[in-house]
Amino acid sequence: MNLWESCQMAGRTLVANKLRSCLTMLGIVIGNAATIATIGIGQGAQVFVEDQVSELGSNLLFILPGSPEAQRRPVYSPQTLVYEDAIALAEQVPLIDKVAPQLNSSTLVSYRDRNVSTLVYGTTPDILPVRDFDVGRGRFLSDLDIRRQQQVVAIGSELADRLFGDTNPIGQSVRIDNLSFEVIGVMQPKGATFGTNLDETAFIPLTTMSSRLVGQTSPYGLTVTFINVAVRDETQMDMVKFQVENLLRQRHNITNEDDFTVSSQKDIQDRTAAITGALTTLLATVASISLLVGGIGITNIMLVSVTERTPEIGLRKAIGASPRDILLQFTIEATILAVAGGIVGVTVGAGCIVLVSSMTSFKAGISVTSVVIATGVSGALGLFFGIVPAQRAAKLDPIVALRSA
Repeated sequence: MNLWESCQMAGRTLVANKLRSCLTMLGIVIGNAATIATIGIGQGAQVFVEDQVSELGSNLLFILPGSPEAQRRPVYSPQTLVYEDAIALAEQVPLIDKVAPQLNSSTLVSYRDRNVSTLVYGTTPDILPVRDFDVGRGRFLSDLDIRRQQQVVAIGSELADRLFGDTNPIGQSVRIDNLSFEVIGVMQPKGATFGTNLDETAFIPLTTMSSRLVGQTSPYGLTVTFINVAVRDETQMDMVKFQVENLLRQRHNITNEDDFTVSSQKDIQDRTAAITGALTTLLATVASISLLVGGIGITNIMLVSVTERTPEIGLRKAIGASPRDILLQFTIEATILAVAGGIVGVTVGAGCIVLVSSMTSFKAGISVTSVVIATGVSGALGLFFGIVPAQRAAKLDPIVALRSA
């Protein structure tokens, strides 16, 4: 019997037992679908994070309080950066274009009977060019507002809609943490970055935030949450980072471990890519375990099939079928089940990726490599796990097999 005849016979046998064949393939289908979907969604998450980091700008440095080691095991938020550090950086590092410190606080913003819990940024006018913000109506914070600690606020476009509706917010008064602030501007829509909707935030003078909302928390100056630094030439990022670190070490009298961390956009992108890549690999590994379970299921069903078809095997051997023919038929049956399950699983996984892409902001994609690997692994599993029952069938004594009929 040639290979084509063996394939035809294996196909007819599987079709004759549709329910059993479908249940046998189910493990392979689930394993392939889970693996393909996990890899695709994981790659979409990586692209999403890269896009989020890219929106921050390619010429930015971010200075965070606390050493890198302390940030990996945060018990509390360290308070080691002050407004005066930002001023010193702007004045003493020539390659720096703009410096914008931030002091963040989550609080309640109210207008009449409307209340919105949101993030309030205490900052300076330089936040506009540094973070590429634009004012849609009115004006933004000024240096005079900073010096005089004015109670003025510029609000995001969505926050303006939620608080004022169709009313013009410019000149209106809102309450932030039970203090009255005059609305001087409404920002252009910016969107969300790392889970923070920038269109629902509010901007007030850094000095006002420190003195009237959160209080002075450091004996060395006005504490800030972090400092944004825009570099004149992005090819000089490493040089500026070196100069910033040296200046802050001098200002903080550091002789051992730094009490701050300087990160560039590339540093953040590399860290987030490593995290999402590791998570994708972990989830794909867990999902692929179901492929092994599916392979074991094939072995189990094929062994049962050998027992049920013992008379058939004996009859075929009696009329001249060789052990090789029997081995080949059962191996082909197992391989067909695995490959068919792999193809269906790939289709289901691709459908999940398309569904996730249409319902979320993840640009999940179907990896051709993962499809080829998953399908190939499915076929290999069918061949591997089909060998044992196929050998058992091939070794049956035809006399014994016929007697069991």
